[in-house]
Amino acid sequence: MAKSGTENFSTQYWGMEKWPSGRILGTMFEDQLASLVAVRDCLGVIEGAADAATDRLRGGGGRLIYAGAGTSARLGVQDGVELVPTYSWPESRLDYLIAGGLGALTRSIEGAEDDSDAGRRDAANLNIGAADVLIAVSASGATPYTIAACQAGKDAGAVTIGIANNASPLLDICAYPILAETGPEPIGGSTRMKAGSAQKIVLNLISTLIMIRLGRVFGGLMVDMLATNDKLRDRARRMVAQITGDNETDVGDALNAADWNVKLAVLVQKGVSAKDGQELLDGQDGDLGQVLEKLSPEKFKRR
Repeated sequence: MAKSGTENFSTQYWGMEKWPSGRILGTMFEDQLASLVAVRDCLGVIEGAADAATDRLRGGGGRLIYAGAGTSARLGVQDGVELVPTYSWPESRLDYLIAGGLGALTRSIEGAEDDSDAGRRDAANLNIGAADVLIAVSASGATPYTIAACQAGKDAGAVTIGIANNASPLLDICAYPILAETGPEPIGGSTRMKAGSAQKIVLNLISTLIMIRLGRVFGGLMVDMLATNDKLRDRARRMVAQITGDNETDVGDALNAADWNVKLAVLVQKGVSAKDGQELLDGQDGDLGQVLEKLSPEKFKRR
């Protein structure tokens, strides 16, 4: 019996290994565009998932937890890891459920994705609770490890978000099922291609919207960025100058006083002490926009 969705083989790719290289590349490129269409069709569910996650994470100590196997696990880890330098998301508020453990990120561990007991055990070891958000990713949506981990998160009261490329058991059990239906791959079953591309896009959209809603973006700028090298310190200067309207050469003292915290440096540049500025930010859950609206309501009123 032929399988559906990502496990199906399409006759349009038969014999492609004999095609000219340009035709192979063109075909695979067109398939990548199909990933965008698949994601566009589920933007409404993505919005609901991100908003629910934001509500759960705001003002508390809840974690973002990514669960998956193989390519899906690696994409989840990439998404989570990048939240730390980009938005100063605390590492203590990130966790991962990876079929086969950390070693599976750099090599294939056969059979790990089929171990539902390991999924339940790994989830239990994380002590998942009602303050957490669990994002489970699986191309097939039928990966036993990922389903078991997601079910454990649901049973513990966490917000559960499922990302899959087929209508599947994973999407049946999670609170926010995101179906990015990408169909057969040009290389039969190789879901690292357009299915993986769709997963990456969905993860980017969810986590970025969460960070925006948590006040870690102002004016399209990553104002919670960690300025850990020369390039990023130059970017920090530009951001402070852009927000305050001052010259880049004039904001160095404010950045130094704020220990290169962009949001705090903006307030220092406006004449607020670093101590008072930090208290203002803490009082608004770190939302620079809300603080600026109180200090200069006409200039910084959001549109």
